[in-house]
Amino acid sequence: MSGPFKDARKTTYLNSEGSNRPLVSPIPGAVLDTARAYRLGRLRDQIARHDVAGLLLYDPVNIRYAFDVSNMQVWTAHNPMRYALILAGGPAILFEFKGCEHLAQGLPGIDEVRTAITYMFMSRGDQTRGFVEDWADEIADLVRSHGGGNMRLAADKLDINAPPALAERGISLVDGTELAETARAIKSPEEIQLMRWTIRVCEAGMARIFEHSLPGVTEQELWAHLHFENARSGGDWLETKLLTAGPNTNPWYRECSHRPVEAGEMISFDTDMIGPYGYCADLSRSWVCGYEPMNQTQRRLYRTALDQVEHNLALLAPGRDFAEFNEKSWRIPEKHIDYRYSLALHGVGMADEWPVVPLHVDWTNRAMAGRFEPGMVLCVESLIAEKGTESIKLETQVLITETGAERLDSFPWEDV
Repeated sequence: MSGPFKDARKTTYLNSEGSNRPLVSPIPGAVLDTARAYRLGRLRDQIARHDVAGLLLYDPVNIRYAFDVSNMQVWTAHNPMRYALILAGGPAILFEFKGCEHLAQGLPGIDEVRTAITYMFMSRGDQTRGFVEDWADEIADLVRSHGGGNMRLAADKLDINAPPALAERGISLVDGTELAETARAIKSPEEIQLMRWTIRVCEAGMARIFEHSLPGVTEQELWAHLHFENARSGGDWLETKLLTAGPNTNPWYRECSHRPVEAGEMISFDTDMIGPYGYCADLSRSWVCGYEPMNQTQRRLYRTALDQVEHNLALLAPGRDFAEFNEKSWRIPEKHIDYRYSLALHGVGMADEWPVVPLHVDWTNRAMAGRFEPGMVLCVESLIAEKGTESIKLETQVLITETGAERLDSFPWEDV
């Protein structure tokens, strides 16, 4: 379908190599190796600052950040079958799922690969306790061998049986999630190159959604176009299923369904895409099905959402603290409050990350402290609706620079 209301700007983001070929990254290997070294260095800096003997990682996103080794990341997010240990002044060890040790071959930064000792009930049943003991013996031995007498160990995620077993061996646990999130918050220039490519792939996926935004298509069919472009271009997964249309957009957070979309309905989505190189493209857009003009209500809501994004974007600057941002942030009109998004912005890297700054109506004296720093990447959010209307969802991804802020995505907003 074509017509006067089909936005030709969006079609320029389609895969120019052709519908039957994936996008191929132009980024040289040296950029990736530099990013790998930077990321591992950031984690080692946090280990030193927190005076721990090492950092034990189970979160697959943290393992990817540390070593850039990818193996069944979604599955191991809920099945703790592989882990990593970075020792202060000592080796960085990957404990890989049995039979997968070869996946780390040639990756810099990994000093040793061992076979993981798994102790979860699914794999060990009534023998779980014995494998917990074996696992704890190995971890404790490494801490004693390389910790210089320091028995403090940071860890991000551990099953319930693990901490007591480590405590019995004299190991004191520290929250490793704080270390990892703090390390991940500041991106190197090379990381930004990798993230820009993920965003390029995501925008090609959004262009595919736009091309197929025709009456009769289901929400699930539209969502599949983003999956398709991401998967064939070397991406990983989508964190959510947030694409809905018409009445399904309000309240927000319904997942895409088999419901056919009708002409004139608003299609709203949030990509939450973990793409090539493991980086996240977290972008949101809304447009009308069938390339029809927005009705008066849609246009008013869209303009309101865009006002919020543009106002808050203008506040982003290095050195500005979160409290000052909140004080100066865009104020949501009363009629939209019950349908709001509860945060104004959040960090993003290999997934959604620290920090999270609440919307002003959700700000309390328990909101996190902090300030914007060069190298942070943030997503600025808006969700606007009112009783009986559709929801408009907008979101853009922004790099904090030495002098201000730079949008990393450029997929066009609607003309309102």
